[in-house]
Amino acid sequence: MKTTWVRTFAAVSLAATAPAVAAQTTAAIKQMPAELEARFALSAAPPAVRGKAAVYLLDPKSGYRLSQQGSNGVACLVERTVWEWTELRNDIYIPLCYDAAGTKAHLNVIMDVAALRAKGMSATALKAEIEKRYRDKVYKAPAREGLSYMVAPVMRALGPPDMQLHTMSMPHLMFYAPYVTNDDIGAAPDLAVPSTLLMPFVDIQGNAEQSYMIQLVGEAEKAKILADEKTLLDDLCAYREILCLTHDRH
Repeated sequence: MKTTWVRTFAAVSLAATAPAVAAQTTAAIKQMPAELEARFALSAAPPAVRGKAAVYLLDPKSGYRLSQQGSNGVACLVERTVWEWTELRNDIYIPLCYDAAGTKAHLNVIMDVAALRAKGMSATALKAEIEKRYRDKVYKAPAREGLSYMVAPVMRALGPPDMQLHTMSMPHLMFYAPYVTNDDIGAAPDLAVPSTLLMPFVDIQGNAEQSYMIQLVGEAEKAKILADEKTLLDDLCAYREILCLTHDRH
């Protein structure tokens, strides 16, 4: 999920809760090597989608810039700032790709957040500004049905079972479901019971406009993703130890 569980998998309606991790409210983001960041961003999409997808890379001093022109409506990046957390960290890595509708709605917000952070806006002011833009309808829910691909082999975000910051492998798909709740679909996800997360459930990421219906990929599909992306996993681990899947510290 961008997840707020991924983006904070806090998902299951807990996404609005600030992460219970050591405060790093002024932690500066270090720019990733461009080639590695592009591969990481594209890994969020299925292989057949990547060749024609747009790619945005982050310059911590200014925000995202277009690195690869797309032609299929899909746009990919590695999210480094989660505005809902009221915390500016340097150790968040959430690769994701949106279709055309999601790019205009959700991805647009992520890029604006990065630009505002680059200008020096505080975490508290940033959250307040994004919430205001939603209230003023500057940002809106996607105009149609669609999805965000999040099938990358690794991400670093809040995750179950304790909603602490983890480096994890949790490939999944996020279908836009603005204003939909778990009660609406009869879902009862429980972070302490992994089996309850195998069927679709709703993740409210900060506000009702950003609600998603989450579907994890199967274990066999996950194993194939990990095998196919071994080189990327090795390169990410060599780049920064906290991106190693064996990393077990929060």
